[in-house]
Amino acid sequence: MSASRFPFAPLAISAYTATSALGRGLEAHLEHLHRAQGGLRPNDFSEAPLPCWIGRVAGIEQAPLPEALAGWDCRNNRLAWLGLSQDGFLEQVAAARERYGAERVALILGTSTSSIHATETAYRRLVADGRVPDELQRPEIHAPHSLVAFVADALRLRGPALTVSTACSSSAKVFASAERMIRLGLADAAVVGGADSLCDSVLFGFNALELVSRQPCRPFGAARDGISIGEAAGFALLERTEAAPQAPRLCGYGESSDAHHMSTPHPEGLGASMALASALQRAGLEPAQVDYVNLHGTASLKNDEVEASLVTRLFPASTRVSSTKGYTGHTLGAAGILEAAITLLSMQHDLIPGNLGGDAPDPDCGPQFAWRNERRQVDVALSNSFGFGGSNACLAFASARFAA
Repeated sequence: MSASRFPFAPLAISAYTATSALGRGLEAHLEHLHRAQGGLRPNDFSEAPLPCWIGRVAGIEQAPLPEALAGWDCRNNRLAWLGLSQDGFLEQVAAARERYGAERVALILGTSTSSIHATETAYRRLVADGRVPDELQRPEIHAPHSLVAFVADALRLRGPALTVSTACSSSAKVFASAERMIRLGLADAAVVGGADSLCDSVLFGFNALELVSRQPCRPFGAARDGISIGEAAGFALLERTEAAPQAPRLCGYGESSDAHHMSTPHPEGLGASMALASALQRAGLEPAQVDYVNLHGTASLKNDEVEASLVTRLFPASTRVSSTKGYTGHTLGAAGILEAAITLLSMQHDLIPGNLGGDAPDPDCGPQFAWRNERRQVDVALSNSFGFGGSNACLAFASARFAA
């Protein structure tokens, strides 16, 4: 299939990177996937840790921002900087900035909680008269746009800048926004991605909803009982295909909002089905052409039930599917970019990651599920991100060899 035959004009993913509990950079992630070794650990975060497991990125506390960026210092921006500093990503963006101009590179990032950990810290350390301590009186970090403003400064970009905050679909939806900006001539390239770091608001909030497991999460396991929360940062550089002819392609995307319930998916997967169908339609693909689907698969009872049913209805047995949240935990607003990066690694290395934590599979799961790693050529892959409130996104990727 030639690129010209795609109903949707593909974009090249000329660079990408990820940092999570599996380590910093793509090589660390690939190594853990090959070894089927997850990064979850007993919770040691916060002053009163919940009895659960988390996907914590090692070394954030010992990694302050460069002096020129010190005014942005907080846990979430440190995590973002760690992510930006891997896989030559800074250099790739600098080259794009030179090619197109700083005003012509858009920046679109997703985050669910942004730098709320810094705000939590400020409230804990109120001085005697109730004021925030002087060192935390920095309004720019106590804001939902903190991440994008910091990254724009760090990358010296002056193009369109947008924060997407749609719960777990946040850093998947950024790909769709970037495609529209480039297609409409508002930008010539886009840096997309996101970061979400651990904070008490998330840990205790999800626990209050009775969604946090006391053990490592078990996506699509028969005895699954909740999620493990993680943190991550990831980024990708999108350009027109002529700029990177051998790079993987974003060949489609789908978005939907079913608004069924604040925290529970539609019982028949209505929104998820719409997002998947839209992604396939934009890419001009049939379900049977899809080699691999990285599932949202949080290990919550209802989410996995609905998604497993959707897979069984839509895809043939030849399509392989799995969740990788057993490796990293649910990284919330960063889940979309992290799992997009894992999907691209799967495509690049012809590796189907096994569904870690599903040692006793839910009997409702069909033959599409890969419970162990498989070696297989992956030319077309999807990545699902289904968020709270029925905010859904599905990304479709194709290898350069498929698009040729």
